Formats: sequence, C-alpha cells, structure tokens
Amino acid sequence: MLSTKVFRPIASRGLKAASTWAKVPQGPPAILGITEAFKADTNSKKVNVGVGAYRDDAGRPYVLPSVLEAEKRLVQKDLDKEYAPITGTGNFTTAAAQLAYGADSAPLKEGRVAITQSISGTGALRIGGAFLERHYPYAKTIYLPNPSWANHKAIFNDSHLKVETYRYYDKKTIGLDINGLLEDVRAAPKNSVFLLHACAHNPTGVDPTPEQWAQIAQEIQERGHFAFFDMAYQGFASGDTNKDALALREFVKKEIPVALCQSFAKNMGLYGERVGAFSLVAESAEEKKRIDSQIKILVRPLYSNPPIHGARIASEILGNPELNNQWLGEVKGMADRIISMRDALKGNLEKLGSSHDWSHITKQIGMFCYTGLSPEQVDRLAKEHSVYGTRDGRISIAGVTTGNVEYLANAIHKVTSS
Repeated sequence: MLSTKVFRPIASRGLKAASTWAKVPQGPPAILGITEAFKADTNSKKVNVGVGAYRDDAGRPYVLPSVLEAEKRLVQKDLDKEYAPITGTGNFTTAAAQLAYGADSAPLKEGRVAITQSISGTGALRIGGAFLERHYPYAKTIYLPNPSWANHKAIFNDSHLKVETYRYYDKKTIGLDINGLLEDVRAAPKNSVFLLHACAHNPTGVDPTPEQWAQIAQEIQERGHFAFFDMAYQGFASGDTNKDALALREFVKKEIPVALCQSFAKNMGLYGERVGAFSLVAESAEEKKRIDSQIKILVRPLYSNPPIHGARIASEILGNPELNNQWLGEVKGMADRIISMRDALKGNLEKLGSSHDWSHITKQIGMFCYTGLSPEQVDRLAKEHSVYGTRDGRISIAGVTTGNVEYLANAIHKVTSS
C-alpha cells in the first residue's frame, strides 16, 4: 500500500533555501566609485580628477554648440524613428571613415574599407574582438600596451582572446619606453595582433613622436603583425583631427593590415548617445563585401541595430561644411583648454618650489596625465585634501579649472614633499 505521508519542502519546515545567486562574488569598485566618494565629500574645495569626461572651465558638463545646432536641424527635418540598417546609417559610416582615414585615402577610394556603426568605442572594440576571434587565421592573442585603458582587457577576454602586454610606459622617465616597446614587437610571434592607441594614450597621456611611430610601423610590418587601432580622441588630443590620425594613416599608406575603433564621445561630447564605428581595411572590394557580411552576422545577435539619434547628429556635423568648420573650432577649443590647464598645473607646482621635475605634465597629451604619484600619495590627496583621482596616479586634466588649479597644485605639492 502506498504511503499517504506528505513531504514538504525544506523551506516550509522553517529552514530558508539558499539563494540561487548566493555564490555570486562581489566585484571590485569601478572608477565611477570615485565620483560617488566625491559627491559624498562636504569639502567646498573638493576636486574630481578621476572620471574621463570633458568639463568646461566652471567644471560643468559641456554640450557643443555645433551639436545643439545639428539637433535643431534634425528636428526641422521631421525624420522617422525606423530601424537603422544593421551596420548603421550610410551617411554616418561614410563620414566617419573619411574623418579617420582621410578623404584622399586609397582604400576608401577603392571601396576597400568595411565599416559598421557601433555603440561608441566600447562597442567597436567588442565587435573587433569578436571578428578576430572568429576570423583572424593566426594565434588568438592580442597584445595591449602596459598600461592600457582598463576596459580593454575585459573586452578582449570576453571575446575569448588571450591578452598579453607589451612595454609602453617607463616609470623612471614618466614617458615612453620606446626601446622596450620595439623589443616586445620583435619578440612576439609573427602575425600577432597589437592594440595601439592612435593618439592621447589612455591612461598615461604619453604618445609616440612621429619618428617613433615610424619605427613602430617598420617593426610591425617586418614581423607581419596586425595593427588594431583604438582612436577615442581624434581632434581632442592636439586640436587637429588630421594630426591625431597621423599614425593610422601612415600604417595604411605602408599597407600594414589594420582595424580601427572610433568613438565620438569625447570629440563631439556625445557620451550618452553612444556613437562609434569599427572598420577593417580589406585587400579588395570583393574581400570587403565578405567582411561586411560577417560583421552583420556578429552584430545581429549582439544588439541587432545601432541607435540612430547620435549618428544623425554626427552625420549632420560631418556632412555640412559650415557646421563641420564650427565643430573643428570647438574641438580645438576643448583641446586648447586642456593644454592650458597642463601649463597652469606645472607652473603652479614650480611656483611652490617643488623639487620634483613636472615637465611630463606638459609633454603628455590629451585628457589624462600620469602624474607619477604613488597609490599612497593618491590616498592622501583624497583623505587630506578632498582631491579624487585613480590610485595609479592618473588624473583627468578635464577636471582642472582656473578656479581649482592652484588648490590642486598645492595639494599635490604637500603629498609629494613629505
């Protein structure tokens, strides 16, 4: 005879079942945690030099006038909100490619550049990582500069690529370790993939000179390596979009195989619009067509179609000569403000009688500066002076203003003098 005894789940007997997510570990705090600490600080003189977003000289978010004008024009056109094609709007990708490679670029004229709109630079990197993992015929290893943007490693790990590093930053000189870099390029297995920051290296602000870029290109070409460019700051580094694209264009002229990731977050201030592009230079128009088809296969299950509004803004700015000239002037204005804040910070430190050599502040370029401060000194900046940066000594020059540069210099002087 079957038993009629009722069996109840363990939880119903007064014991709570373990959560499904009980073993999910706590992750490390993101850089955005710096902003949270900054917001919680009640010191009226507090300074946030941690997060990499441009600010005006009053420390406020800056919307470019050219962007506002482009948006007005778009509203007047009464456009629909239909899906964009999988690889983005044609006007945007054409304009983005011309901005990066140059209107006179041979691959562009010959129809050999496969390009897709992406969800800003991060999305471009993710598409590129996935494409390499699936289709690059050699070792699935990518070499990153040491150091590099923290998200690079995570993106390529999630793309199932092995991540290695090559020497880049020299702590002793607070500059480029060009000899170590070239040695590592030579030592890597042939046909390796090297990620290169096209300009305004993040996080160090240390860029190769044109002569050093020529040396790097020669070594990469001789070893048959693949150059994977990340260009998040075109125009924002020097104020000249052509000058900032020099490395990429030189590699293309030398017919070194390249891929490119672009972002319009910094140079157009389109942070929240997530506007970017990923491109590959093919050997022929026929090869480009096949690459295009595979990029669509990658994009479709990732996010299906890219967002349209930010791409339309960028297209309007890049496609209208008058608006484009206005934007180029605004980009130069942002770059010039960063350069002037570097000069002011260095000058104030020297005025205070600091015994340290701060020349690296003005030698570096772009939004970020590697100060040479130790993690302990950065901790003291926050605790004793309410100055918030990342523990590797990186500060965002965009957070420096005429109103706080003297206070910042004094804080840095105090923690580096004792």
